[in-house]
Amino acid sequence: MSITPVTDATFVSEVLESELPVVVDIWAAWCGPCKAIAPILEHLAAEYAGRVKIVKIDADANPETVTTVGVTSIPTLSFYRDGERVDMLIGAHPKPSIAAKIDGLLA
Repeated sequence: MSITPVTDATFVSEVLESELPVVVDIWAAWCGPCKAIAPILEHLAAEYAGRVKIVKIDADANPETVTTVGVTSIPTLSFYRDGERVDMLIGAHPKPSIAAKIDGLLA
């Protein structure tokens, strides 16, 4: 399963109304740490396919959602279950740290 891009227009349907738990990668094209975690998220999307949805939202192109969810630093990974944010990681983190948060979503 690949990572789905979301926008201000699709955030509610893709994240808040998702039947699966969702990891939201809030990123920007100019952000070096965002680029560093992108391949990690691709691997995790494949590993957790069918159990967790991983999406990404460009902070610069979608300021409404970024402001609404209260993100002030990027990259930020927000973890949603049943339409509610239940956890968050700010900054670039190694794969085991992100996987542990995903496992928490599934617990």
